Amino acid sequence: MYTSQGSAARAMPLLWRSPTPGGAPPDATAGPPSGRASTPVPLGVDAVVDAAIALADERGLPGVSMRAVGDRLGCTAMALYTHVPTKAVLVDLMHDAVHAELPRTHPGATWRERVESWAEATWAFYLRHPWVLEVSPARPVLGPHEYAQLDGLLAAVEGSGLPPRDLRRLASALVQLVGGVAQTVAETRQAESATGVAEDAWWYERSALLEQVATDFDTRFPAVTRLAGQGAFTLDDESVPYLEQEATETFRTGLALLLDGVAARVAGRAS
Repeated sequence: MYTSQGSAARAMPLLWRSPTPGGAPPDATAGPPSGRASTPVPLGVDAVVDAAIALADERGLPGVSMRAVGDRLGCTAMALYTHVPTKAVLVDLMHDAVHAELPRTHPGATWRERVESWAEATWAFYLRHPWVLEVSPARPVLGPHEYAQLDGLLAAVEGSGLPPRDLRRLASALVQLVGGVAQTVAETRQAESATGVAEDAWWYERSALLEQVATDFDTRFPAVTRLAGQGAFTLDDESVPYLEQEATETFRTGLALLLDGVAARVAGRAS
């Protein structure tokens, strides 16, 4: 899903809770809606966004509709449009608001420790809210919480000694690494319910057939065969789905290798 598909003139003031041109600030906590006898929470922008985030956590983005959000809040879908004009704008607000969970600053005595702290917090965030990974990063929301996370990451990498343009690209690479690998874990966890086939059953069936249909596998794919014989594809915990464990190890190993490369580059420049 792409964000920023709604009216920018309506979405941006809501994102930043700033006055609309010629008007008052968007109301985050308006009174109860009409159309239902009562509602468990005061209705306003924040309440609508919080309810939508809770739905997305449970059902993914396809499970979020104005009607479903209204049902959760005890009001009609039409009552929501007073506060959030369209579902497209609601997705923008959800995506930015949920990023407020992430810490703005990251502990650590060195730039590397701060980046590792950012990466672990962001990894856990994506696994708590996998629907965030359903939103394409091609068009950012440009909201305050997204900018706060970018600012925190840039502050973490600033001490590495890289020049400004390299710092910006390092931040992008880190976001792509953590988000891309976390998406594999999220999809692995969702695969069984989406397909009706358990993880182990999927692998066992296809692995057995692979041996039958590719009898010359070893000669056709020698590098894969060599590394397999050396234990490259062996995992430590068989209770965890293969791809999930592989992705988790890829996240931590890939992060370490990337940061090793940064340190080596900085040392090379210094010498």
